[in-house]
Amino acid sequence: MKIGNKEFDLKNHAYVMGILNVTPDSFSDGGKWNDKGRAMRHTQEMIEQGATIIDIGGESTRPGYTLISDEEEISRVVPMIEMVKKNFDVPVSIDTYKSRVAEAALDAGADLVNDIWGLKYDLDLAGVIARKNAPCCLMHNRKEPDYTDFIADFLKDMQETIDIAKKAGIADENIILDPGVGFGKTYENNLEIINKLECMHTLGYPILLGTSRKSVIGLTLDLPADQRMEGTVATTVIGVMKGVAFVRVHDVKENYRALKMTEAILGR
Repeated sequence: MKIGNKEFDLKNHAYVMGILNVTPDSFSDGGKWNDKGRAMRHTQEMIEQGATIIDIGGESTRPGYTLISDEEEISRVVPMIEMVKKNFDVPVSIDTYKSRVAEAALDAGADLVNDIWGLKYDLDLAGVIARKNAPCCLMHNRKEPDYTDFIADFLKDMQETIDIAKKAGIADENIILDPGVGFGKTYENNLEIINKLECMHTLGYPILLGTSRKSVIGLTLDLPADQRMEGTVATTVIGVMKGVAFVRVHDVKENYRALKMTEAILGR
């Protein structure tokens, strides 16, 4: 798979996506990186620790988050995208579900669109991605976790997202799927989808796993967001063993090392 100017060998390796939140209110690192100098130093640190993609987000999507305008989100992310692309040779992902933000980000140099609503929130987003011929990560989500048969309903929801993408003209080789741990799911649903990630291989696309510091880890271990690194590492190992292509994390060094050790054991 090609993202930006980088080729990713997804048949033989998994890769780390490092999180750069440029928001004042993200659940675990709000306000830490929304200054250009600090953001640049953190980006460099993540790359040195093993990140091969930097995911930039300008609006927190934690439970109870405050929706911001397109203009405010664009003003947060575009300068950071331009800074990263100017200073580092690394693909950049824009974490947004809004078509106007995605278009501005892609025009600023972003290489991938990471949509937490799987193209179902902003109906213009699929067209923007297709027109720009951009890779995209499409996440499973629901407003409420009202499932009859969780895995069957989950796969049906994911297929609906794929159908939207295909209808808009998004190429197969540009699609990544995310199970959406922490979004539209109960605690039990989150554990189940991590345990049964292999069910997503029937859909035929690379998988990104994003569990970093999330509530499922906090609830399991009874730990606050800043003490969930070990729990995240455990899910990274499980994900790599179940064939995920990417892990999206805050703690790059620890998860990269866990990923590489798991690949060595698997003979990859």
